[in-house]
Amino acid sequence: MTTFRRRAAEWRSPSLRRATLWVPQWFPKVAVFSVPQEAAMAFPHLQQPSFLLASLKADSVNKPFAQRCQDLVKVIEDFPAKELHAIFPWLVESIFGSLDGVLVGWNLRCLQGRVSPVEYSIAMEFLDPGGPMMKLVYKLQAEDYKFDFPVSYLPGPVKASIQERVLPDSPLYHNKVQFPPTGGLGLNLALSILCQSPRGGEAVGGQDVMLRVVQQPLPVCPLTLPSDPFEYYMFFFALSLITQKPLPGTLHIRTSDCAYFILVDRYLSWFLPTEGSVLPALSSSPGGPNPSPAPRTPTMPFASYGLHHTSLLKRHISHQTSVNADPASHEIWRSETLLQVFVEMWLHHYSLEMYQKMQSPHAKESFTPTEEHVLVVRLLLKHLHAFSNSLKPEQVSPSTHSHATSPLEEFKRAAVPRFVQQKLYLFLQHCFGHWPLDASFRAVLEMWLSYLQPWRYAPEKQAQSSDCQARCVSERWAPFVQENLLMYTKLFVGFLSRALRTDLVSPKNALMVFRVAKVFAQPNLAEMIQKGEQLFLEPELVIPHRQHRLFTAPTFTGSFLSSWPPAVTDASFKVKSHVYSLEGQDCKYTPMFGPEVRTLVLRLAQLITQAKQTAKSISDQCGESTAGRPFLSWLGFCSTDTNGSYAANDLDEMGQDSVRKTDEYLEKALEYLCQMFRLSEAQLTQLTLALGTTQDENGKKQLPDCVVGEDGLILTPLGRYQIINGLRRFDIEYQGDSELQPIRSYEIASLVRVLFRLSSAINRRFAGPMAALCSRADFLGSFCRYHLTEPGLADRHLLSPVARGCAARRPRGPRLSLRFLGSYRTLLSLLLAFFVASLFCIGPLPCALLLVLGYLLYAVAMTLLTERSKLHHL
Repeated sequence: MTTFRRRAAEWRSPSLRRATLWVPQWFPKVAVFSVPQEAAMAFPHLQQPSFLLASLKADSVNKPFAQRCQDLVKVIEDFPAKELHAIFPWLVESIFGSLDGVLVGWNLRCLQGRVSPVEYSIAMEFLDPGGPMMKLVYKLQAEDYKFDFPVSYLPGPVKASIQERVLPDSPLYHNKVQFPPTGGLGLNLALSILCQSPRGGEAVGGQDVMLRVVQQPLPVCPLTLPSDPFEYYMFFFALSLITQKPLPGTLHIRTSDCAYFILVDRYLSWFLPTEGSVLPALSSSPGGPNPSPAPRTPTMPFASYGLHHTSLLKRHISHQTSVNADPASHEIWRSETLLQVFVEMWLHHYSLEMYQKMQSPHAKESFTPTEEHVLVVRLLLKHLHAFSNSLKPEQVSPSTHSHATSPLEEFKRAAVPRFVQQKLYLFLQHCFGHWPLDASFRAVLEMWLSYLQPWRYAPEKQAQSSDCQARCVSERWAPFVQENLLMYTKLFVGFLSRALRTDLVSPKNALMVFRVAKVFAQPNLAEMIQKGEQLFLEPELVIPHRQHRLFTAPTFTGSFLSSWPPAVTDASFKVKSHVYSLEGQDCKYTPMFGPEVRTLVLRLAQLITQAKQTAKSISDQCGESTAGRPFLSWLGFCSTDTNGSYAANDLDEMGQDSVRKTDEYLEKALEYLCQMFRLSEAQLTQLTLALGTTQDENGKKQLPDCVVGEDGLILTPLGRYQIINGLRRFDIEYQGDSELQPIRSYEIASLVRVLFRLSSAINRRFAGPMAALCSRADFLGSFCRYHLTEPGLADRHLLSPVARGCAARRPRGPRLSLRFLGSYRTLLSLLLAFFVASLFCIGPLPCALLLVLGYLLYAVAMTLLTERSKLHHL
């Protein structure tokens, strides 16, 4: 067989060459590969498998984690890039998991230092920004290798844009997505040589050689995205937050303690440094100098970083090549790529058109972020604020900084408005409208509030004393507030609509309202927002050269010092450009301090007042039930009357301290809202009176508002509102047959049933004698009536007209009830009595006789008191 294979190979080569020469004559549009390397590139499945890759795959199954990482470090240091590029896609997938979520990888989202300290330290050292994995990335980057990333795993708006043959707006995809010409068909050439022989497999001439040409339609859009090693690595790292689902049993892991969260923080601190004007240099490896990444042209010129207005420096840079000669300009691409990948993969899941479609209640949600996802995005926003605010004071103003500003400083100025603002706004809009109405919304809320307060992450942040008021927001942040106006105003209205639908009695919900009110009530912030709204609502001024100056490149024959519009007009145009870019030209803006939002704030203030009173009612009810509970109830043997209690919430689980915190949160939130919207005490008093929650003389809640009808009390709409919100309630009690009550938790079910059958049999057997005894007018009759008739039945106030009619139609005669013997409390009391008697050397029988005698004395006394009270009421 070896000789046959060799001869077949010798024959196959010239035959294949002749066939490739014939193909252009038959199919002029077919690309023919005359070089074996080109054919191998066209048919990757025909390439020889890498021995190194096969060895590493085998080690990943047989060797422990620590040994595998040590071997990988040696492989990265010893092997050339030519060998390493074959293992790179497999290695990235084995670390971060597959994009479809089937392979888990190293499970970085559940790896914690306090649970698995050895694996945690090894993984963090290997994936550190200056660690072996990043050295592998840079080694491949220096050789300009490319790796294909599937388009199907890109965010939804990007896929939709590519499918519509439109280049995505992010610079990350520029020079990567290339659309084929419209129309026509592509030919996929597949050569298959079949050596068949009717005589047992010997090749007979060239008659059995088949040249198969398969004609297939050209795909409408590219299926893969060519990416350099750094982009490919960051794609997988960012997407693992979304594609990898948490394993069962890992739901209670703190996100901030996980390896993934800490790695994100390290990458942000490394590639978006808050100190210095260049990125940290790579540490050289022990085996020799580490190859530096290949110089790369930035994905977009710095002039296009600008916002809606371009500064003089940015125009200058866009027309000078001397800046690109700076070595720092070749390092900024890593910061650009990191930020763009994080923003695209974590935030760019909604476009403006998709957001407008999602407003329909029948729209199907395409992507649902998780709480962990939101926490990581918040970490990104906090670091971006620190990164942008690390500009030196003389470099903050675009018109005053020098021409020697480094590219990293330019990137700091443009990072948030250019790359983050629009995608974050749509992401927050979706979360505010679709997140469940529960306490998990706190993560989204804190992410939003972190973005709204860049001054918290400024290096010149002033230290606050423990007893001073919240510091005033400086005027230097007015441009940020104005250029992010919708982040403050429209999302605040969205939060109001959520708060009006939540249970503010819950401490967690009360805390969220308090947090928002406290942030927006910071001194000078409300005035900045009002100023921004005035700039947006002011009439548009017609300036002929204005749009040309802002949106087109200037002509350098003219002077930059030509007349500019007034500063206020320019600021007005910035605000309008911001609103129209996020909401579209036909948006309807609702002023935050207008009458509509003020009405919502008044409703929220009313709900806060109601929630405070409800929390106080629950606190009073818990205090009364606790004070009136016997000692044995602490052991769980006392009956618990749940009639008329409020619906269960966090207060029942957290106790009186939680009630106090809820009251404090709501009180402070109401105070902050009054400061923001200038609500007077008279308005608050009017709200309180409108609720109808005044108390009577005894301090108890009155009955719900109702009117007396033929069949009893009838609730009014106000009464229904009071009951729904827990402001008032009826005193509900059981008014049926006490023997037929449901078995309670403090009773023994089987014993109660046995005692019921026994008492029913006795009542049927001795019904006549018991009725005769109870009808007597002497002391014996009173004694029997005390024990054989239901206590208080005649004096019970029946609120329900149905119950009143049933009680009138079904009079109950004397009967014996033994149900009290089925209670844990009664049995425990008897056992304690026998135990105490045994301590005094009293046997069971004498103890029982003493108990009976004691009860008889108690019953005689109660009979005399009952008869005397009846005579007093006559």
